[in-house]
Amino acid sequence: MANNLKNTKAGNGLSRKNFIQNCAIGTIALSSGSLLGCLVTHKALGQSGAAAVKVSLDQDWLFGGKFITGSGLPGFDDNAFKQITLPHAVNTLSWQDWDVKNWQDVWIYRRHFTIPEKLKGMRIFLKFDGVMTNASPYINGHELPQHLGGYLPFQYEITDFIKDGDNVLALSVDSRWSNVPPDGSPKGAPSVDYLEVGGIHRSVSLQAVPKIFINDVFAKPVDVLTINRRIEVSYTVDAALLPNKSVRIRVEMKDGNHTIAKAEKAITINKIGESTTSVTLSALNNITLWDIDNPKLYDIVTTILVDGQPLHNYTKRIGVRDAKFKLEGFFLNGRRLQLFGLNRHEVYPYVGFAMPARVMRKDAEILKNDFHCNIVRCSHYPQNDAFLDACDELGLMVWEEVPGWQYIGNDAWKEVLLQNVKDMVIRDRNRPSIIIWGTRVNESASNEALYHKTREIAKSLDDSRPTSGSLTPDTRKNWEKDWHEEVFAYDDYHADSDASVGILDPIEDYPYMLAEAVGQFNYPNRKYFNSFYRRTAEVNIQANQALAHAQAHSKSGSNPRNSGVIAWCAFEYSSLLNQYRNVKYPGVSDVFRIPKLGASFYLSQGDPKSGAVIHPNFYWDFGPKSPNGPGKHVAIFSNCERLELFIDNQSHTSIKPDVKNYPNLKHAPFFTDLEFTTKPIELRIHGYVGDVKVCSRSYSANTSQDQFSLLADDKEILGDGTDATRVVFRVLDKFGAPRPFAGGNVTFNIDGPGIIVGDNPFDLNDSGGAAAIWVKARPKSSGIISLHANHATLGASIVSIKVV
Repeated sequence: MANNLKNTKAGNGLSRKNFIQNCAIGTIALSSGSLLGCLVTHKALGQSGAAAVKVSLDQDWLFGGKFITGSGLPGFDDNAFKQITLPHAVNTLSWQDWDVKNWQDVWIYRRHFTIPEKLKGMRIFLKFDGVMTNASPYINGHELPQHLGGYLPFQYEITDFIKDGDNVLALSVDSRWSNVPPDGSPKGAPSVDYLEVGGIHRSVSLQAVPKIFINDVFAKPVDVLTINRRIEVSYTVDAALLPNKSVRIRVEMKDGNHTIAKAEKAITINKIGESTTSVTLSALNNITLWDIDNPKLYDIVTTILVDGQPLHNYTKRIGVRDAKFKLEGFFLNGRRLQLFGLNRHEVYPYVGFAMPARVMRKDAEILKNDFHCNIVRCSHYPQNDAFLDACDELGLMVWEEVPGWQYIGNDAWKEVLLQNVKDMVIRDRNRPSIIIWGTRVNESASNEALYHKTREIAKSLDDSRPTSGSLTPDTRKNWEKDWHEEVFAYDDYHADSDASVGILDPIEDYPYMLAEAVGQFNYPNRKYFNSFYRRTAEVNIQANQALAHAQAHSKSGSNPRNSGVIAWCAFEYSSLLNQYRNVKYPGVSDVFRIPKLGASFYLSQGDPKSGAVIHPNFYWDFGPKSPNGPGKHVAIFSNCERLELFIDNQSHTSIKPDVKNYPNLKHAPFFTDLEFTTKPIELRIHGYVGDVKVCSRSYSANTSQDQFSLLADDKEILGDGTDATRVVFRVLDKFGAPRPFAGGNVTFNIDGPGIIVGDNPFDLNDSGGAAAIWVKARPKSSGIISLHANHATLGASIVSIKVV
């Protein structure tokens, strides 16, 4: 079968998660040796569908370090290799000071597995969700075609290469700088704004299917806002043999166990390989539309029936919504909605991209629930399925774009980019959260021939979404004469005459939005990108960040033709450009996902009915960097209507939001003077809506009562060797408010079935008094993890995490 070996790309293959959910077999873990045979229970054909198995390969990998000649062969001695779980980075990293030379090499991974009797006779596919950067797999010594690029899934049919007994999967991972997006520039790693740590950073699985199976489904909502609302469902059937019995396709739209709509038709399979056709689901007037406040999801279940019996089914989760960019702005389900968002990099401290699903999902929860964003831009590459799943579920809209950063390479490089567009759209076109495709390399020059092709590919696979790509001042100037996308998305970095954030008027005749703003742009100097919003920076620099973001959103809201802003950016990330110790600091949260002063604006933009908040854009501190306190005209962000301030229990002032200077925000900032010649101790702020006090916060300047805090995001994680949770540690005042510029070494000890992912010990002087590590469960474990943390001067704290 070697000549028929498939190197199917993302969506041309099987669905990552939903493929198996409504099939007869659930997802199982494939252990080394013959354990799998004990775990599989094979159900007969029935209403739920036929034999189909997704087998996780995330455990029991062997990592050999740098590639060794012969290590792809099945007989190679791998006894000295280190046992690891996925996701995995090839290097142990700190949170800063990354050196690309540490991972720019070729590495070797190996995985042993046994196929049980019950799966024999089925077609077997090997799927990788993401490998950084170029991957060369070997199965039992058979070298499979190399896959280029680190951000999208790829798979192979390996049916004819599987044998009885021990099978050996070897993977050579080439993490060197190479001719694939976003890499390729002769300038090397400093030519890309983010660092790409090598490794298997997403899941790997085996997927077993019948000889005839459904390979892909695209369920496209059409005419959503009319009485003709319908879903056009195209599906691809992959046949390894020609059936001699009747074959039908049944497509159902389901809400849990309830069938909303159904269509069925006879099909003819008259060739080996793939064939695509479609059906339409109609009479959908009573369904609930997917929206940012009510992200209703449905399942599209497509089933092959042979002689009336289900052979295989395939489930895709969808949401039905109408999203359009118009000259008058962005409209969701017929109503104008101002885009309010942040860009997100998927780079984490210690491991690069190699965080598990729970951690990826947490980013989406922060953006939607804490920062009140309605959109996120996946900058500058397709991001993890787990993050996008959460966006679908939370009602967080998404701009998704191809890998790249400014550079356009040679013809071979462009071919990889074109393949990336295809893989990205097929993988994610069923997601209701995605409202626009970025088919143009971020901030790249206009290349009419290339971008005609990328748009044509996207449109041929999904004509329901517009295309775009972020543009710089140079490309804006040449907009009318150069090739352009359907939505003009501009990276607006400039200052007005008063050194505040400047927002240009929209381009005429095209839908318009801002794909970036604020970042590290130095507004007071009106040039450069050297505003390092570090938690250790001068307080006035830290405070400028939140005000700049507030100005960007308010000013963009003054023109109804501006659809809104996706500001730069949510989280700090590792970089070699405009950085300090190889960390870049434009994030409103730090690399540990802990909000900085810059986040105070976003934290305040929620509905007070869901929770009234008060977030000062300053520290209540009288140390060496602010001996007279916060200063004059300092901001407090809140969603209250009035704030009452008390100093040492004495009434100080009553203030209202500055709607004059910030007229287009849901909740404008408050301003007050807090400069003192005599040092006070406590600040208390009451927040009112009408005459009702709805919240209160207190702050202490007395550092002798400071406390050391240790807090885990989750009380329980899975004992699969993959799952992990963040543990935040920081210095707080006696009321729980951040103490700025706090230092001290923190050392950790762990008991139970857990592993520390992070620096131990950790010097808080470098991070400004707040940081995090992650705690990961050991493989095949259960019990209680006890993490002990000891601060050099503030004592110890402990947190417990249950492993199930």
